[in-house]
Amino acid sequence: MEVLYPRCCGLDVHKSSVSACALVRDGARTHKKYARFGAMTRDLEELARWLHELGVTHVALESTSVYWKPVWNVLESQFHLLLVNAQHVKNVPGRKTDVKDSEWIAELLQHGLLRPSFVPEARIRDLRDLTRARASLSEEASRVVSRIQKVLEDANVKLAGVATNTVGKSGQAMLDALVLGEDNPEKLAELALGHLRAKIPQLRLALEGKVRDHHRFLLRRLLIQWRFVVEEIAVLDQRLEQIGAQEPSLVAAVARWVTVPGIGPVLKPDAQVKDWSLQSGQHALNMATVVSFHVGPSLAIGRPVASIGIRKPAWPAGHSFAAHDLSSLRSDGCCCSAPRSP
Repeated sequence: MEVLYPRCCGLDVHKSSVSACALVRDGARTHKKYARFGAMTRDLEELARWLHELGVTHVALESTSVYWKPVWNVLESQFHLLLVNAQHVKNVPGRKTDVKDSEWIAELLQHGLLRPSFVPEARIRDLRDLTRARASLSEEASRVVSRIQKVLEDANVKLAGVATNTVGKSGQAMLDALVLGEDNPEKLAELALGHLRAKIPQLRLALEGKVRDHHRFLLRRLLIQWRFVVEEIAVLDQRLEQIGAQEPSLVAAVARWVTVPGIGPVLKPDAQVKDWSLQSGQHALNMATVVSFHVGPSLAIGRPVASIGIRKPAWPAGHSFAAHDLSSLRSDGCCCSAPRSP
């Protein structure tokens, strides 16, 4: 077969070691060079020097979990890297070792038979980390709210049957009062604010429960957990707003994405952040916050930008790009359904 890359290397990356096989073409012959390195930064820098000494230009690496990231960070600016999916480089059945795996990867790379996974630029990877962290926190907040609701049901308190948002301003005031020992449904109902005051008669009935010290203890701990998570979400929002201010191109990309039907509402780039709750995301937002907004119908707004960046990657055709499932991204930070090499 035709040799596309006369000097290339295959890496089999593990948690604490990296097995390397370099193929160096010399005329009609190909010399194989083997080496094994540690996974510490100094070891990876030694790997880079070894590759430079051999004149390697292209490097393909296969890894599980996130172990590829340290290698990528060190080699990214020095070589043409390809991160490959382990399922695409399966060796023939038989004796399987790390050395043989690296050799097989190098041989496939030499002939251009590898399809790289898509790894976005560093700033998009950073944005992806933030949006995923925010999504995880939002999911955790929802789980805590569900646990609060279970405790209320166990205490015969039917607050969720009247108030749309159990942890809204009115709900929090009532829950705090319950925790402090207030069990008079009339006094609790009077804590309602805004539109919820029109439902005071229903609230009096809903708040007439069988609350014990056990329930108060659990509610106190769950409210502390929920407020901590909400504060952490706010910190991530601030960080995303800073990135939006520093990277206008990302804000513009989000503004384009939200015009796609089904992605999210069309929001004005100069819209200001207003108060929002965990269960309703229908207030106006600035575009920097939209990058990370993962509530209700806005869930998908930040995912495209944080997943593929601001440029269309090298998928072979538009239909392939459209078929890419943004929600199925691997937790190790790369896209399995990757574009082919241009």
